[in-house]
Amino acid sequence: MEQPFIIHAGVSLGANTVVEEYCIIGSPPRGHKAGELATVIGAGAHVRSHTVIYAGNRIGSNFQTGNKVNIRELNTIGDDVSVGTLSVIEHHVEIGHRVRIHSQVFIPEYSILEEACWIGPNVVLTNAKFPMSPDAKKNLRGPVIRRRAKVGANVTILPGVVIGEDALVGAGSVVSRDVPAGAVVVGNPARVIKNISELPYERM
Repeated sequence: MEQPFIIHAGVSLGANTVVEEYCIIGSPPRGHKAGELATVIGAGAHVRSHTVIYAGNRIGSNFQTGNKVNIRELNTIGDDVSVGTLSVIEHHVEIGHRVRIHSQVFIPEYSILEEACWIGPNVVLTNAKFPMSPDAKKNLRGPVIRRRAKVGANVTILPGVVIGEDALVGAGSVVSRDVPAGAVVVGNPARVIKNISELPYERM
């Protein structure tokens, strides 16, 4: 019986990995043939229906996706990472262990999401300060989300912005400059209103 998904050459799936119907794993990016770039997904992964994972990704154990996730090539993704339905992760992205990315999130090239950060639904990270300018592609800079930072729903983060460790970005904010570690920011443009220590969070 024909499998209801496509696993290209060069893909290594860890033990107890589940791949649902209509997924494509190891799809070669433009300029490459199937199998040229190794794709590794660790043990215990659950890749849900209609997800596409391009070749050259290195993904840790206990990875899971929602439906219709798109992950481009040459990313490094840690253990215990979850990517929600309809989210898009572009290429050359670094994602640490225990990162939670909710539904319909956009993560552009050259972004860094450090360990245990939390990205709410419909968050948009950007990486082109001057879109369509002559050297735009040469100057792409993705945001950096430091460890344990939390980014609320519908937030937009501009290119190269650093969200500090343990910081919290309130829902709907537009973040145009760096956020200090432990700060709580809200608004457009986002501004500091208090410290995370004033909220009911425990350091993990």
